[in-house]
Amino acid sequence: MATRRSSQIVEGPHRTAHRALLLSLGLEREEFEKPFIAVANSWNEILPGGAHLRSVSEAVKRGIWQAGGVPFEFNTIGVCDGMAQGHVGMSYSLVSRELIAASIEVMLEAHRFDGAVLVTSCDKITPGMLMAAARVNIPAVMVCAGEMQAGEYEGKQFALPGMREYAGKHARGGITLDEMYRIEECACPTLGVCPMMGTASTMACLAEALGLTLPRSATTLAFAADKLREARSAGRLIVELVTKNLRPRNILSDAAFYNALRVDMAIGGSTNAALHLPAIAAEAGIALSLQDIDQASRATPYLAKIMPSGTASVNDLHRAGGVPAVMRSLEPLLHTEALTVSGKTVKAQLAEADWADCETIRPLDNPIASDGGLAVLYGNLAPLGCVVKKSAVTKQMLVHRGPARVFNSMEEAIESVTANQVEPGSVIVIRYEGPVGGPGMREMQMITSIMVGMGLGETTALVTDGRFSGSTRGPCIGHVSPEAATGGPLAIVQDGDMIALDIPQHCLTLELSDAEIKRRFVGWQPLQRPASRGILDLYRHVVGSAAEGAVWRVPK
Repeated sequence: MATRRSSQIVEGPHRTAHRALLLSLGLEREEFEKPFIAVANSWNEILPGGAHLRSVSEAVKRGIWQAGGVPFEFNTIGVCDGMAQGHVGMSYSLVSRELIAASIEVMLEAHRFDGAVLVTSCDKITPGMLMAAARVNIPAVMVCAGEMQAGEYEGKQFALPGMREYAGKHARGGITLDEMYRIEECACPTLGVCPMMGTASTMACLAEALGLTLPRSATTLAFAADKLREARSAGRLIVELVTKNLRPRNILSDAAFYNALRVDMAIGGSTNAALHLPAIAAEAGIALSLQDIDQASRATPYLAKIMPSGTASVNDLHRAGGVPAVMRSLEPLLHTEALTVSGKTVKAQLAEADWADCETIRPLDNPIASDGGLAVLYGNLAPLGCVVKKSAVTKQMLVHRGPARVFNSMEEAIESVTANQVEPGSVIVIRYEGPVGGPGMREMQMITSIMVGMGLGETTALVTDGRFSGSTRGPCIGHVSPEAATGGPLAIVQDGDMIALDIPQHCLTLELSDAEIKRRFVGWQPLQRPASRGILDLYRHVVGSAAEGAVWRVPK
C-alpha cells in the first residue's frame, strides 16, 4: 500500500490544527489511522435521476465503515437536461461537465482523500466524475444512480422523448391538451435515470464497460434493493482498492476505451459519447479521436435496439443481462485482459455474466446491423467531422438530398417548423449553436422532437454545430466541426443551397464549389450574440472544438 495521502493532515506534531478540525467533526483519534474516503454525491432535489441518491450514498458509507474506512460525503452539482431543454438553460449543461470535474478535483486534492466513491446520475455528471477520477488518479469506484421505470400509456412503453413528440402532435391537432396532460402523468412513474439510451444511460453503460463500476451498475432500477446492495459493496471495495493502490489510470487503458467504444456502438449509444469519451481519455493521457470512434462503429455490430431507436427500454436491457451480457456477446471483439475495479479482468467477469434474452441483446452472428449505432461523417461542410446516431435513422433517410433552410438559433427553427414554414424534404441548418457560438453547445432535442411530432421526421434532415440528446431520432447530424462561430463552412450556407448526406458512405456535402465557398467568406464576420456573462463568457474563451471533445483549454 502506498503512503496514505490523508497522513498529510493527521500525522506529526505540526498537524495539530488539522487534527483539531477533524476532532470537531466527531472523529475519534484511532480513526486517523484509517483511510479517508470521499463520497462524491450528485444528489439534489431538482434532478429526478438523482433525487433518491441520499439513500444510495448512505449505503456506500455503511460499506466504507464496514471495511475499516472513514467516509466523508460532499455534493457536486447536477443539471437535469430534460428540464434544461428548449431555453437558455441548455447552454449550461455541457459547461457543467467541466465544473463537476473541477469541483471534485478541488475537494479530493484539498482534503487529501485516499480514495473516492463517485455516486453519479445524469448526463454530464458521469463524464465529469470520470474526468475527475482520471485527473486526480486516486483509487475510485463509481456507483450509477439506476434507471427509472419506463412509462406506459395505452399498453405501450415509452420514455420522456415521447412527451415532446406528443407536443408536436398537439400542435397539429393530433391530440387534445387533456390527453397530453394524462400522458404526462404516465411518463416518469419513478425516480431514476430516463430508461432510454440517452446520454445518461449511455454514459452509465460506458462507465461499466470501462471497468470503473461493479457489474450491472448501469442498468439496475434506481429503487431496487440491488442498488443499495451494490452501493454497500462499492463502499467496501474502495477500501480494498486503497489498500491495493489500484488507481483509475491502471484501469482506464487503451484496451478499456477500445472496449467502451465497442459497447457504445453495440447499444446505439448517444452521440454525446463522441464528446465525453475523448474528454475522459485525455484526462487518462490517452488520445481518442473521431476517427477512432468511426473505425469502432464500422467494425462493431449493432446488437441492442433500445428506445428511442427501438421499443425496448433500458429496463428490458437489464432484464436481458445488462452491460455484462452485451460484452459477452461482443467478447470475441474485446480486449478481455483489461482490468476492472473488481480486481478481475473483463474475461473473468464475463464468465459470470447472465445473458437471459438473445432477442433484446443479439448474438454476434445475428446482429440488428453489421455496423454500429453511430457514424462520423466528413465532407466540405464538416472538414473535421460530425456525428449522427445512425441507429435512429430510418432506412429511407440514410441517403438524402435537399435544399437548406438556414437558422441562426434553435428558437428560429422551432418557430418556422411549428408555423409549417419548412417544406418536407428540406435540410434544416441550425448554426451558431456550437461550443463557442452558443456558447455552450446546446442540445437540439426540442426541435427534433417537434419535427417528429409535426410529421417531418421521415422526410427532413437537420444539420447543426450544436448537439443532440441521445433520445433524438431521425437524420439529425450534430457536432459539425469547425463550428460556424469559428469560421466553419456552416457559416456561409444560404437558403436553397443543396446539401447531400450519405450516412452509409459517411459523407456530408454542401453542393458548392471550393471557389464559391471561398468567395462567400470574403468579408465574413461571425454572428455577434448579446454578450454572455459569468461562466458562459469564460466557457466561450477556453472551450475547444467539438471534434476534440469540447474540453477546456488553457489560453496561450
